[in-house]
Amino acid sequence: MKEAVVVLHKVGKTYANGVTALTEIDFHLYPGEIVAVVGPSGCGKSTLLRLVAALEAPTSGTIAQGSASSAIGYVFQDSTLLPWTTVEENITLPLKLNSARGATLPVSEALAMVGMTEFAKAYPRELSGGMKMRTAMARALITNPKLLLLDEPFAAIDEIARFQLDDCLLSLWQEQKFSAVFVTHSIFEAVYLARRIIVMSPRPGRLRGEVVIQTPYPRSPDFRETQEYLAYCNTVTQLLRCEAV
Repeated sequence: MKEAVVVLHKVGKTYANGVTALTEIDFHLYPGEIVAVVGPSGCGKSTLLRLVAALEAPTSGTIAQGSASSAIGYVFQDSTLLPWTTVEENITLPLKLNSARGATLPVSEALAMVGMTEFAKAYPRELSGGMKMRTAMARALITNPKLLLLDEPFAAIDEIARFQLDDCLLSLWQEQKFSAVFVTHSIFEAVYLARRIIVMSPRPGRLRGEVVIQTPYPRSPDFRETQEYLAYCNTVTQLLRCEAV
């Protein structure tokens, strides 16, 4: 079996105010795998991502990073673009901050990957919500990461644009072969994107269930209209309902 990109063993996180966000988390991610994380609001999904990214430290348990995770890209709920700089300048910010290690992508390639070439000189105020998120994805990918973490990046975008960005993400994944953890409130999005879906319990968050999506890649929009897709969505929904009781 391939070396895991990241392994969490009995990980817990309790904040200084006494709130326990996560407890007894056992989780692994393998190279080239997309795992979606779903669960009720406040169950610790974003905390889980921050722990994987080493932006926070666990209060219990261990987190082991494999060699493949030496470069990590992070796409937040908000595009977090600097309003006074252009699309091109926002994308190259990780390079300017000297956070990139190893091979990086040419700016022109990063722009082309997300369909933003003609907007390279545009400012964030001139972009739609979907275009801002494309820019944020390009910024995360310019360091050629082996691990991409996405924290509900498309939640505030209209449904049509969201479907387009889901397809864009899958296209980028098939080309770059990074591993990804995708946090979302959308069961439909999770089933469309992921190889595995992790279902979390209410706070304190635990991993209470896993659904493996057997449908092979590449997945086209037609997959959303199949009985197989709807059956997977129903399975995840039932797990979430059990956790809500």
